[in-house]
Amino acid sequence: MKQSLHIVSFDVPFPPNYGGVIDVFYKIKALSELNVDIYLHVFEFGRGRPENLKKYCKHIYYYKRNTVISSVFSTIPFRAKSRYNNVLLENLKNSNAPILFEGLHTTVPLLKNTFANRITLVRAHNIEHEYLNGLAKSEKNIFKKIFFKLEAIKFLYFEKIANKTNSILTISPLEHEYFHKKYVDKAVYIPAFHKNNNIKHLSEKGDYILYYGDLRIADNIKSALFLIAAFKEINYPIIFASSFINKDISKKIDLHSNMKFVVIKDGGHLDLLLEKAHINVLPTFQKTGIKLKLINALYNGRFCLVNSDMVEGTGLQDLCEIANTKQQFIEKTNQLMGERFSIKEFEKRKKSNHLKGFNTKENAQKIIDLIS
Repeated sequence: MKQSLHIVSFDVPFPPNYGGVIDVFYKIKALSELNVDIYLHVFEFGRGRPENLKKYCKHIYYYKRNTVISSVFSTIPFRAKSRYNNVLLENLKNSNAPILFEGLHTTVPLLKNTFANRITLVRAHNIEHEYLNGLAKSEKNIFKKIFFKLEAIKFLYFEKIANKTNSILTISPLEHEYFHKKYVDKAVYIPAFHKNNNIKHLSEKGDYILYYGDLRIADNIKSALFLIAAFKEINYPIIFASSFINKDISKKIDLHSNMKFVVIKDGGHLDLLLEKAHINVLPTFQKTGIKLKLINALYNGRFCLVNSDMVEGTGLQDLCEIANTKQQFIEKTNQLMGERFSIKEFEKRKKSNHLKGFNTKENAQKIIDLIS
């Protein structure tokens, strides 16, 4: 019998150009290729209704977020309350297929106790209250800082909704340890989904240093500012790339002759940037979740220079060079720009059991096993 599955997504998962939606899109694609009928429920707020999703879904339902200001004063986190409406609830009741909620953001329907006899899963993209506290620390705007702090407190209590679901699909070993401790066997580790199938074999030398990330996110902005301050002291070219133009970051980059800002046009453009980079520099100041840009760089790039927060608890630290202070980033960068990315480094990635764990087909089958 053919399996069906409802997936409730917090955002439109195409194009897959930032962390959360990358996981959602390539999960949908992998499940569809394993003959699962996907009924996709999507909250759309600016990313449109792309045709590309139709080839992987039996049906797609679109909903608008309810962003009225009064929702901010609810005990339910704004990110969750704004992603609920009665039409979604009715559409989920149209069939008895299992439901996968993408992130705690989308789980308000579980409060209604309507799905007690249905298989329900929640994808934990982060430990939400820790993620939001991290955003609050990185955020300079006082109003946004307060908002993130309040959301963090709300999510700490709202997280108990996980008791109403059959399984919590954790995205990294760090998250798995947290959820397993609180919810025991409900926690199932299923690594992040992504587009890559094979480690790309590149030439031994690239042309520049590359940092890329969504420059609307406070942590990425903080990382970019950290690197601008460090790399003004080196003589190698560095490219900062994002699909979003952050004017403040762009102005700071323009002050330095060895730095350049590039707008990422699409996935193919990013692949080309990775292919020509000698070092991917990827610091983070939040160790929640798994950073998909790290997985992408390990599959498609040469050296990865990261800080401890980027790799802690991932098992991927042996595949990266690690620096934590500005001086360490400068020293490691100067060292790596003088080295060749050898066949030995390539083979090390190919043989890594931790990297092999990011097999989208095998991980999609784990979800099918949970709902069958």
